[in-house]
Amino acid sequence: MHSKQRRFFLMIKKSKNQCGRRGEKIFSNICIIPSLIGVLVFFLVPFGIVVYYSFLKNPVARNKEFAGIENFTSLFHNDAFLQASRNTAFFSAVSIPLAIVIPLCLALVLERNIPYKSLLRTLFLSPLMVPTASVVLVWQVLFHNHGTVNQVAEMLGGQPVDWLNSDYGQLVILLMFLWKNTGYNMILFMSALNNVPKDILEVAELEGAGRIYRFFHIKLRYISPAVIFVFILSLINSFKIFREVYLLTGNYPFNKMYMLQHFMNNTFSKLDYQKLSASAVVFSLIMIAVISILLTAENILGKDVENQ
Repeated sequence: MHSKQRRFFLMIKKSKNQCGRRGEKIFSNICIIPSLIGVLVFFLVPFGIVVYYSFLKNPVARNKEFAGIENFTSLFHNDAFLQASRNTAFFSAVSIPLAIVIPLCLALVLERNIPYKSLLRTLFLSPLMVPTASVVLVWQVLFHNHGTVNQVAEMLGGQPVDWLNSDYGQLVILLMFLWKNTGYNMILFMSALNNVPKDILEVAELEGAGRIYRFFHIKLRYISPAVIFVFILSLINSFKIFREVYLLTGNYPFNKMYMLQHFMNNTFSKLDYQKLSASAVVFSLIMIAVISILLTAENILGKDVENQ
C-alpha cells in the first residue's frame, strides 16, 4: 500500500512539473509575439516590397509593368554601381582581417599581468562613447588639406597630401574604422579567452608545449566561435562606414571612397526606385550568403571543440 501511495504522489508531481513546463513555454511564446510582430512589420514586409519593386519597370507608376531581370542586368552594366561595389569589397577585404587580428593580439597582451591593464582597456573602449559626428570632426581636423597631419609632414620636410580627395582616402576611413571598433572586438576576445579551460592549458604547458603551439592548437580552437562572431560584426560595420564617409565628403566623394551605400542613397534621392531596389536585393543576397557560410563554419568548429 505504501508503494502504491508513493507511485501515486510521484505521478502527481510529474504531472505538475509537465504542466509547469508547458505553462512556461506558453508564457515565453506570448512574450516573443511582440518582437515577431515588430520584425514582420518593420523588416520582412518592407523587404518583400523592395523585392517586388526590383522586378518592376517603374514602381511609382499607376500602371506597373513587370520588368523581369532587366533591372538587375542594367545594374551590373552601371559604372557607378560597379565602382561602388569594388570599393566596398576592397575596404571590407582589408578592414575585416585587421579588425580581427589587431584586437586579438591586444586581448592576448592584456590577458597577461601587465602594468596599467585596466587603464589600457578603458582607453581602447573610449572610442565607443564618442558620437560619430565628433569622430568625423576630429578626422577632418587631422586629415584636412591644411590639417594637423600635413602640418607635421611639412615640419619633417615632407609634402602635404589631400587625404580626402586622393587614393589615400580609404586609408583615412580604414584608420577611423579600426580606431572605433578595435576596443569592442578586443573585449569580445578577452571574454572568449577567459573561457578557455585552464586545466588543458596547464597540461599542455607541463608537457612542454610553447606559447605559439598553445595558441594555435588550443586557444584558437576554443575561441573560434568568437572569431567568427567578430568577423560577422566587422563585416556589418564595414558596410556601415558610409556614415563616416558621407559626413566627411558628402554625396559624391573621391572615386576610391564612393561606397555601395552612396550609390543607394543617390538613387533614392533621384527616386530611381527600381534601381535602388535591385541593388538592395543584390546586397542582401551577398550578405545572406556570406553570413550563412560563416555560421556553417561556426557550427562545424563548435562541434569540433565539443568533441575534445
